[in-house]
Amino acid sequence: MPASQGVVSLSELGRVALAPIGSHLVTLRLHDTLARQVRDFVPLTPGEVLMYQCGATVQSAPHVGHIRSGVVFDLLSRWLTASGYRVVLCRNVTDIDDKILARAEAEERPWWAVAAFYERAFQDAYNVLGCAPPTVEPRATGHVTQMVELMQRLIERGHAYESDGDVYFDVRSFADYGALSRQHIDDLRPAADSGADPRKRDPRDFALWKSTKSPDEPSWPTPWGPGRPGWHLECSAMATTYLGPQFDIHGGGLDLVFPHHENEMAQSRAAGDGFANYWLHNAWVTTAGEKMSKSLGNSLVVSEVLTKVRPVELRWYLIAAHYRSNLEFSDAAMAEAAAGYRRVEGFVTRAAARIDAEDVSVDLLPPEFVDAMNDDLSVPAALAILHEHVTTGNTLIAAGDDVGLQANLAQVRAMLDILGVDPLSTPWNAGGTNDEALATALDSLVSAELAARQLARANKDFAAADEIRDRISQAGITIEDSADGSRWSLAGDA
Repeated sequence: MPASQGVVSLSELGRVALAPIGSHLVTLRLHDTLARQVRDFVPLTPGEVLMYQCGATVQSAPHVGHIRSGVVFDLLSRWLTASGYRVVLCRNVTDIDDKILARAEAEERPWWAVAAFYERAFQDAYNVLGCAPPTVEPRATGHVTQMVELMQRLIERGHAYESDGDVYFDVRSFADYGALSRQHIDDLRPAADSGADPRKRDPRDFALWKSTKSPDEPSWPTPWGPGRPGWHLECSAMATTYLGPQFDIHGGGLDLVFPHHENEMAQSRAAGDGFANYWLHNAWVTTAGEKMSKSLGNSLVVSEVLTKVRPVELRWYLIAAHYRSNLEFSDAAMAEAAAGYRRVEGFVTRAAARIDAEDVSVDLLPPEFVDAMNDDLSVPAALAILHEHVTTGNTLIAAGDDVGLQANLAQVRAMLDILGVDPLSTPWNAGGTNDEALATALDSLVSAELAARQLARANKDFAAADEIRDRISQAGITIEDSADGSRWSLAGDA
């Protein structure tokens, strides 16, 4: 599948291009927040998926909670692509926002410099965790013309109004307001972006456009005077610009359901656009039971976490739980996940040192794995299948069954590739030469030690055998003896 037809071809990512899943055809089902149920996924256009992911508001360094969303929707994009769909992914950058202006004032830097700095930080985090680039990544500041056009449509339809240079959305004019978050208008507080402004028809009306209050503020010209866009307006304009008035999937974190996505849906549908057919939301990353956020002071920036674990281990941790389940973050949980990945990685490395690692193909995916992924991206169930195959593979290594190991390794790597954590693929094995050479050399040295130990035991020189075992153990290697012989693994990877 050429890159021009999707997000990025797998081959362009340094990975082997995957073919569409073959004979095992099971309908993909996804949880739709609006419907409050898991639904069969039926794209608007057969063979094509148009998807919008709410990206970063670039006002601070990305923390693990931010980046979980990027990893989740990268996984969804991978699975859709592997299933034979042409995927068009639009992931926005909110580069003008009240929070950005506040950060710029605190840092005594221009707002655009702050936005550019933290946008690069987010890009680095996405890249280091193996997320494929989106098809398009628009910035809000480049789409003011489209925002003005959207506001004009809303005013003409009686769903928005101007007040002293500000433009507000009239929430009571749209009968379905509150449908996404399942809230009634009368139960809502005044809109946080404009408060209980007496110029508004209703305190819950939210700002589409904010007039300039100071000559130092960034502003753009409009028919209602200079100002800047509201947060919600930005995403509606960018989504429809690149995906059209109606598209398949709108995704983001659970914290965006209200007010952001509720307001997006309301203003877009009020303007006459069908907007998103499916709404997908990943759950929070929590610490001590609270959502990870800068405002709570409990966030862990990605760069800090990566001083403790490798990027591939962090990605493994973020995908291992179901995307709709909260993920409780702790150093202990992170270390446990990293150790679990290293066990899988250890098997792949040992197996690849014995046999030729063939090209990855989704045709080799176990049907049970396909079923799990089609069941609302049930990664925990998919990982159970993966671990079963790793256990079988270790048994094949111990038995010296290289023919069986060849097929087993191909299946394991196909599963890992879908998850974006194949240790033999880019970016985790850039070039692969050094890691593979080291693994081969280590296997040769340990095998020689094990042979000497076995000879000592055969000669009943148990002191020498124990000395060899201790020497191997001190090098961080674990030995497991069985009737079929001895096998080794790095400590913690067995």
